[in-house]
Amino acid sequence: MTIDFQKSNGLVPAIVQDATTKNVLMLGYMNQEALDTTLATGRVTFFSRSKQRLWTKGEESGNFLELVSVKVDCDGDTLLVSTRPQGPTCHNGTDTCWGEKNESNPLLFLSELQDFVEKRYQEMPEGSYTTTLFRDGINRMAQKVGEEALEAVIEACNGTNERLVYEGSDLFYHLIVMLTAKGLRIEDLAAELVARHKPGWQKH
Repeated sequence: MTIDFQKSNGLVPAIVQDATTKNVLMLGYMNQEALDTTLATGRVTFFSRSKQRLWTKGEESGNFLELVSVKVDCDGDTLLVSTRPQGPTCHNGTDTCWGEKNESNPLLFLSELQDFVEKRYQEMPEGSYTTTLFRDGINRMAQKVGEEALEAVIEACNGTNERLVYEGSDLFYHLIVMLTAKGLRIEDLAAELVARHKPGWQKH
């Protein structure tokens, strides 16, 4: 990782991002020592221009930024710091320095769920329902997808919205299991829907 600290008199901007939500939390500045300290301790440390010293985010409030990764941009003069925040990031008590809520888009969880299912597929732990589905084979998985789809339809026609959400969640889970067994991901379905949304898309 080559960083040009000299371009801006020894400091480079460090954009801090939540590793889970992907939201931007704050902007700070790092010199070489601040970066080295961040990498060594696992807690994001900046160089404070007002205090003229190293400053670990959360050293007073306890709202540390736990380090996940650091990337440098194409010009070598800006850092992207991926973190897991331990509480509000801004000194004003808000989640971000722009006063925004650091909330995750629930749709992102579908990728996390498939990551979890893929791990089950690789490890096949005993006592896991997901393991049972994989061992029963693709026909059983397809059967479960059909059963859950039917139950979702029944709830949509004659049930409650609460039960529809419940059965629809079962459908998504079993669909992800089946996709995993076929070497596919939920993102493949999303990519297909994106393609269909473009002008000129033709049905296969």
